[in-house]
Amino acid sequence: MAAAAAGAGAGAAQEKQFPPALLSFFIYNPRFGPREGEEENKILFYYPNEVEKNEKIRNVGLCEAIVQFTRTFSPSKPAKSLHTQKNRQFFNEPEENFWMVMVVRNPIIEKQSKDGKPVVEYQEEELLDKVYSSVLQQCYSMYKLFNGTFLRAMEDGGVKLLKERLEKFFHRYLQTLHLQSCDLLDIFGGISFFPLDKMTYLKIQSFINRMEESLSIVKYTAFLYNDQLIWSGLEQDDMRILYKYLTTSLFPRHIEPELAGRDSPIRAEMPGNLQHYGRFLTGPLNLNDPEAKCRFPKIFVNTDDTYEALHLIVYKCPHTHWCFLNYLLASIQPTLDFCRRLDSIVGPQLTVLASDICEQFNINKRISGSEKEPQFKFIYFNHMNLAEKSTIHMRKTPSVSLTSVHPDLMKILGDINSDFTRVDEDEEIIVKAMSDYWVVGKKSDQRELYVILNQKNANLIEVNEEVKKLCATQFNNIFFLD
Repeated sequence: MAAAAAGAGAGAAQEKQFPPALLSFFIYNPRFGPREGEEENKILFYYPNEVEKNEKIRNVGLCEAIVQFTRTFSPSKPAKSLHTQKNRQFFNEPEENFWMVMVVRNPIIEKQSKDGKPVVEYQEEELLDKVYSSVLQQCYSMYKLFNGTFLRAMEDGGVKLLKERLEKFFHRYLQTLHLQSCDLLDIFGGISFFPLDKMTYLKIQSFINRMEESLSIVKYTAFLYNDQLIWSGLEQDDMRILYKYLTTSLFPRHIEPELAGRDSPIRAEMPGNLQHYGRFLTGPLNLNDPEAKCRFPKIFVNTDDTYEALHLIVYKCPHTHWCFLNYLLASIQPTLDFCRRLDSIVGPQLTVLASDICEQFNINKRISGSEKEPQFKFIYFNHMNLAEKSTIHMRKTPSVSLTSVHPDLMKILGDINSDFTRVDEDEEIIVKAMSDYWVVGKKSDQRELYVILNQKNANLIEVNEEVKKLCATQFNNIFFLD
């Protein structure tokens, strides 16, 4: 919540800005209360819960009416959002007849009138539909990762079990939504990949193969260095949402203890005196404690096909100031003996591999650091492998989106993305912003590139040449249409 002075001098009017905020979030199924007097049965979850019953029924009924009305114009694509002066409503039907609705208050500017009374102005055009529709879809994907589908809950225990699971999950999850930090990266939901040379990559591939052969209950493995993915055996959509959970929720919870020097026990009693710092982020805290609890989060993958319920084992091996992480998904409940075996097999090898990867990381850092500060910032996304790269974002977490450019420029990027989704053909859009920045969007062969150029006196031809140079240096092995 930021406050800024709108003018100078003692008599200047004060201006306060309020970011978008979550007003309500609810899930309903119109089939559960078709008759008059049964409307409350439709509601499976409602936030905030303190809202009076009749108001809940009225709000759900209004959304149901909007969806049904828009079906008359587009039977296969009903309403996705509703714009009003004060808020924006977003609708999503992730499973047949199960509707999720998120109501977001528009940003507010509060000014002082001449008589000293506050005047509220709602910024109706500031929110981008596609950004917050993507946030709503992520809410379902995250729920499904840890609970499975709505339909499976109905099969397991009926409406009562489904309501319990929804309440338990969303009561906590909605508190982690920071809507003021959402932007273009939330639309993509991409994965940052770590660039490796072939030999190191083959070493990792060989290590994973040996490890999966030695530990037979391991079904899938994903391999990360810091917050960047190196290798994954999961399907793309499953890895996408698991990656988001790991990098925005699980990792940050363990950063502070590490920086304070806690929770990093070294184990010297290894064969050959090879020390390692490997430890579990999920599961037993102390392998030497016979009473240690082996509790691992249960997750659900391949829900459209084989519907696999697995245990998520997160094993971490820090090297110098960098974390090396290995994620194993097991189909059988792991025991303390299994965890000790995994630690003895994986820990020492990870320590060696982490050293190689850290060296590669330092090489990459020297190469990028030797270049002078570029006049451009960019965001790149590949729809085929979900690869994402941004030099605009200095930090992106659920609560903070720290960018190196003005929010107005981020909104232009979102507008360009919305234009891209309206057509299937490849295209290029160039915009001259009011702040004298140039903004360029290129869409080509399932790839999107957004560039912000700080060249006040450049013309259209010069801007186009600069973008070509960027593509040649940063994406020399990627084909972009001219």
